[in-house]
Amino acid sequence: MKQHYDHYTAEDRLVWQTLFDRQIRNLEEHASESFLEALRTVGFKRDEIPDFKKLDSVLGGITGWSMEVVPSIIPQKEFFDLLSVKKFPATTWLRKMSELDYLEEPDMFHDVFGHVPLLSNEAYTNFFLGIAALAKKHAANPRAIELLGRIYWFTIEFGLIREHGKLKVYGAGIISSFGETIFSLSEKPAHPDFDVKAIMRSSFRTDVFQEKYFVIESFQALYHSLGEIEKVLEEELQVTPVL
Repeated sequence: MKQHYDHYTAEDRLVWQTLFDRQIRNLEEHASESFLEALRTVGFKRDEIPDFKKLDSVLGGITGWSMEVVPSIIPQKEFFDLLSVKKFPATTWLRKMSELDYLEEPDMFHDVFGHVPLLSNEAYTNFFLGIAALAKKHAANPRAIELLGRIYWFTIEFGLIREHGKLKVYGAGIISSFGETIFSLSEKPAHPDFDVKAIMRSSFRTDVFQEKYFVIESFQALYHSLGEIEKVLEEELQVTPVL
């Protein structure tokens, strides 16, 4: 599959611009400095839907990553296989103007605006690769994939980071959501420190804002947690699942 850039409609361009304008104001105050720097690095603009060929050139020159077009959500095995060779799977379709605030499955704004900028951050992508390697190692074990999926969910998708004593967002599921950006930093959800075992024992729902958001200290620290993740994973596979 490939991105058919000339197929984008006037509504597609309006959707991208509307979502970009609304969210960038949120992120200037609430996003991780690393994400904002990465956003500048990849060069996303309000009036230009990202071109995957250009992204391949930018990311390839920094971290060696590239884009892989997929039609929608893909099986976990295929997803981690792509990550393991530095290919990020992303859709190329955009939601309708009538669906700005909620979608049942991720569109291009989530996949690309939310995920892609930090693919220019070496420590972040090294963590990505580490999780993919563990998933490939345990590909035949559904329980292992479930536990690694929880790590992915509470970091890559819905993680917070502490910067200069303040909580900031970096997870793509938050970054791409106007409402969840505000909610995640409010007093309503819990903000526990990053804890591998606690994350592996935390279930989640995909259709509501999260009840808790785990907080990391840095992407370098997240990368260095891979050894602990592997150790705790092996331990958890020996016990009865905790829901």
